[in-house]
Amino acid sequence: MATYAIGDVQGCCDALSRLLDHLNFDPAADHLWFAGDLVNRGKQSAATLRLIMSLGDRASTVLGNHDLHLLAVANGGKRGRRDSLDDVLDAPDREQLLHWLRQQPLIHASADGRWQMLHAGLPPQWTIAEAKANAHEVEAVLRGPEAGELLRRMYGDQPDRWDPTLAGWPRLRFIINCFTRLRYCTPDGRIAPEPKGAPGSQPKGLVPWFELPGRRSADHRIVFGHWSTLGQVHWPAQQVWGLDTGCVWGGRLSALRLDDDMLFSVDCDEYRTPDNEGD
Repeated sequence: MATYAIGDVQGCCDALSRLLDHLNFDPAADHLWFAGDLVNRGKQSAATLRLIMSLGDRASTVLGNHDLHLLAVANGGKRGRRDSLDDVLDAPDREQLLHWLRQQPLIHASADGRWQMLHAGLPPQWTIAEAKANAHEVEAVLRGPEAGELLRRMYGDQPDRWDPTLAGWPRLRFIINCFTRLRYCTPDGRIAPEPKGAPGSQPKGLVPWFELPGRRSADHRIVFGHWSTLGQVHWPAQQVWGLDTGCVWGGRLSALRLDDDMLFSVDCDEYRTPDNEGD
């Protein structure tokens, strides 16, 4: 019996199937955690969703920016130039796939609270308890009658700093940006979602979110995805594991066995050239 956290699949279902074979995954005993961005860029988004859905309670996932983007496009939002979402949008089971995706959380924790999983990052001001409470605010709206309005209003980089008095759509937008887009922060906790390069390449004054002194979530082990250029998986001093190893960008699809911190990976046949449009 083992639990594996898996990085961004991004529609690469063949690579996911090979990884599960490599893990000797036993759906009767093992559990899979998916760190978001199940879809887009790869050619098999619908198949990826169907595979993960078929695992039922043996799989847990969190939402990434590409997953939310799929929901927004399905709601009438603007497509990205390099989106590869048509196999979901044109699927006969489209509504079932989209409904399932809307039910997924922004953060997931192990039963003992030792491990936390999210797609991108956390601002330094939040404890894990506060992060969960803020995530639940977004999840409740995404699953309710105002989901369409949220999906229309979630885009944008402001506000860029946490204030507990934030309200309405700006508050929800900030929460979404942290969980699904964050990489760098300023020392005073302003988020900067756009720089995408590895640590050391960022503009002066920005720090990886997990390296900020005084980060209030630092007492938990965190697995995340989103950052394919990170350059390494484990950052021991911060007790974080970045599992996006660039599957769709010519890299590998990786899994971390949470029971003993062992890393597994397989090559991905997909190759897309990264650009400024997505991650």
